Parts: sequence; structure tokens; C-alpha cells
Amino acid sequence: MANQHELQSRDSFRSKWGFKLACVGSAVGMGNIWLFPYRMSAYGGATFLIPYILFVVLIASTGVIGEMAFGRATEGGPIVAFGAVAEKRTGSRRWGEVLGLIPVLGSLALAIGYTVVVGWLLKYTVGAFTGAVAVHQGVAELDAFFASTASAWGNTGWQIAALLLTLSIMALGIGAGIEKANKVMMPLFFLMFLGLAVYIATLPGAMDGYRYIFVLKPRELLNPMVWVYALGQAFFSLSIAGNGTLIYGSYLSKEEDVPTSARTVAFFDTCAALLAALVIIPAMATAGEQLGNSGPGLMFIFLPNLFQQMPGGEIIMIVFFVAALFAGLSSLVNLYEAPTATLQEKFNLSRSTAVFLMGALGMVVSLMIQGIVGDWMDVCSIYACPIGALLAGVMFFWVCDKEMCLEHVNLARTKPLGSWYYPLAKYGFCGVTVLVLVVGAMMGGIG
Repeated sequence: MANQHELQSRDSFRSKWGFKLACVGSAVGMGNIWLFPYRMSAYGGATFLIPYILFVVLIASTGVIGEMAFGRATEGGPIVAFGAVAEKRTGSRRWGEVLGLIPVLGSLALAIGYTVVVGWLLKYTVGAFTGAVAVHQGVAELDAFFASTASAWGNTGWQIAALLLTLSIMALGIGAGIEKANKVMMPLFFLMFLGLAVYIATLPGAMDGYRYIFVLKPRELLNPMVWVYALGQAFFSLSIAGNGTLIYGSYLSKEEDVPTSARTVAFFDTCAALLAALVIIPAMATAGEQLGNSGPGLMFIFLPNLFQQMPGGEIIMIVFFVAALFAGLSSLVNLYEAPTATLQEKFNLSRSTAVFLMGALGMVVSLMIQGIVGDWMDVCSIYACPIGALLAGVMFFWVCDKEMCLEHVNLARTKPLGSWYYPLAKYGFCGVTVLVLVVGAMMGGIG
């Protein structure tokens, strides 16, 4: 569907695992670390895993495959992809490109909000090394320290530094920048969290946390909130929004098996969430506490307080925040990529110029929203992500003809997906996305 000249001039991933690790990096983020353990703790422990894994399988085997294949088929970001499908169907690109702008703007809005969070992470990571975090003793002091950090203009220098680090990776390109960075950050993320899990397993009281994690409570499956929050966790964790996964798919070789890549991403994203739970829930148990908090408060207040009380706590804090920083940076790179690629595609800009312009915009707006980033991110997650995912799903599974959809999904596969795939994606995935949007809007967010 794409112009051959564009295909030759576009950067791309240089290896299959480079692409997979970049997609894993886009999916693994703060939701795995500061939300999944809390959800698992609050909604039945191992019981929560049953609906969660069911939804991960559903979304990964339909929506993630669809976005990767959609991007590769059109060799462009959301505006190019939507425009190509619209032109094929109606002869006019215009309405498709207008719709494609929605997930691009959603990705930019998320990137701006996430810039603030990664700025916090960079400050705490450096502070873990220097002792600037450990000097604040107890929940009250750590609460005041974080409140100061998260206030308007409270973390300007670190936030700018975090964004410049992100832009430096992006400016190097897809293969030399994003792929290489994720090949370093993602393996280290998993090794660090695995090391933390092993260490915490040796501490007295950790067994109480494991007992809670692994004991099934079947009655919890009758609680509709278990299913609602499992759906929200799976949906947002897999980074389905019609932008990041789609744009990474556009850089993918024709020889890559997309369904296999989607399964790999889902597997490692789930592993990241489980590792976070295996670190945080038993760690709370060693202090005789239950996990009663989520979000930034858990990561920047309660966990540092807990680390201070543990043997070797300074080292644990360093490893934890370095790993979390890697997760944050890999996700932030992905979020900025769709709007950056759009500038390149629509205005024929060089990579460095597009990165600079997008970075300048991101820097100005992210500094202005420092004090309201929570509300900003709530709006993005409730509306921007599911709307973007729904638009991509409708364009690929409803507007595209079935033959084209299946051709690009099954490209490079020795055995095509079964007859189950297309109806499950067309009705099941799109239906679930509508559910996420409606229920999220009614409840004020489920992700």
C-alpha cells in the first residue's frame, strides 16, 4: 500500500528482537510497577490473574496483532495508515487523515504527561545514588519531598534532563537509537527486578506475601470489579492506542511474523507485571503491612520508606529506581515517536528537525502542567487511549476489506491464523474497546 520510494528511505528496525524489545519497552511502564501489584493485592491475589490473563490473550491476539500489521501494511504512522485505507475504500484520503490525527494527538498528550513522571523518576534515581532520597526519613517527610517535587515548577531541571535524554535516543533514529536503547534497557530492567525478587524472597515475612499472591479465592470471580479492573489493566498495559504499536509496526520488515511478535510482547509485559508484584507485595509483607496504595504515592513515598527499613535498603532503592527509569524512558520514547514520525511524513522534515520540534513543544507544555499532571493523565487514559485504539480497530477490521487485513496479518507466516481471528478481532476486540471507553468514562478511569 505504501510508496516504494518511501519504504526505501524510511529507517527501520535492524533485527527481529530489536523490534520485539522496543515493543516490550513501549508496553512496560508505570502501570506494571505502581498499579498492577495494587490491583492484584486489592482484588483477590492470584484470582485477579485469571481474568487479567484472559484479557491479555484476547487483546494481544487481536488488537496488538492488528496495530502491528496495520502499520506495516501502510508503512506509516496513524495519519498515513488511516489515509491509505480511506483512499482505498472511498477514493479520498482526507477523512482518513483527519481521523488519524486523533491517535497522534493522543500520543502527544500522553507523552507530555509522561515526561513529568519520567522527570520524577530521574530525580529519584539520582537521589537514590547520592542519598538525597534516603535523607528523608518516614512517610511524612517522604510525602512532603514528593509533594514538593510534583508541584508546579517543582522539578524543572530534572524534567528537562529526562526529556533531553529521551530526545537524544530518538534523534539517533529507529535502528541506531530506539532499537539499541531498548536492547540495553529492557534486559537490564528484567534482570534488576528479578534480582530484587530473589533478594526479597530471603527476608523474614516474605512468605506471607507469596501466600497472598498464589492462593486462589474463587468467590472473588463473582465480583464484577475484579473483571473491570483486570480488563483495564490488560488494555492499558499492552499499550493499545492506535499510535505507538502502529508506528513501530510501520518500521517492521516484511519477513517478520507479526502474531509471534505480539505474543512475545504480551508475554514479557505480563512477566514485568508479575515481577513487580513479586517484589512489592512480599516487600510490604516483610514490614507487616498490606499494599493499600497505588500510583505515584506507592512508588515515591511508601516504597522508599519501606526500603529504608530493609537490610541493604540503599542498594535496593538504587536498583529499583534505575529499573523503573528504564521502563519510563522506553515508554516515553514510544509515545513521542508517533507525533515525531507524523511531522516527518507530512512535512518532509529530517529526523533531527522533527525530534527537535516535538521536543520543544513537549518541554514547554510539560513544564506548564507539572502541578496538574494527574488530571491530565486521567483524561488521556480515559478518553485518548481507547478512542485511538477503537479508531485503529475500526479502520483495519471494518473499513479495510477482509482479504487485505488477513493478508497483512499472515504475511511471513508458514501457517495462517485460524478462522477465529477475523471475527474475534472485528467484534470482540472492537467491542471490548468500546467497553473500556464507556466504563472508564463512567467510573473515572479503569487503567
